[in-house]
Amino acid sequence: MERIGLFIDGANVYAAAKRLGWNFDHRKILEHFAGYGRLYNAFYYTAVPTPVDDKQKRFIDALTYMGYTVRTKMLRENTDEHGDTHRRANLDILLVTDLLATADLYDTAILLTGDGDFERPVEVLRAKGKRVIVASIPEMTSYELRNAADAYVDFKDIRGDVERPGYRLPSEGRGGETRPFYVNAALDEDDR
Repeated sequence: MERIGLFIDGANVYAAAKRLGWNFDHRKILEHFAGYGRLYNAFYYTAVPTPVDDKQKRFIDALTYMGYTVRTKMLRENTDEHGDTHRRANLDILLVTDLLATADLYDTAILLTGDGDFERPVEVLRAKGKRVIVASIPEMTSYELRNAADAYVDFKDIRGDVERPGYRLPSEGRGGETRPFYVNAALDEDDR
């Protein structure tokens, strides 16, 4: 049976969910992609605010309980030359490190991202005889990444298998209000 390694770029998946207007059930994602073979491991990469808030802690704990190996990096605030503050955490290096360091443990890597920065690591994996599947939405997937992969899965095509029905995205708020964006704050119990 084919061994599967699942690698999820949390910020990219969250952005795709916002664009689609529906949310993902992370347990269903795990089950769906485990169906491609025997799941060796599922990695989830997410940024966390400093200090870590309760909502983010609950989300990370829930992912861990589901069976994910969660990799986090603290959000950093930078101010540009115009005085605008930006929050950012680059998790790409963590994902690429796990992708390449664990390559002997899987036959197929499934990447849930559309980020073109992963084109070269995908090419390296394929040169080593690994199969690579990329899953995202077309409008958020770089041409180079899609071209480098063996196969592409459009989230819209698997919606019935991975959607969390009846769940509103945290940014939708109540009564028209808009709540601040929290990276992967997908398990807000008040919004269930």
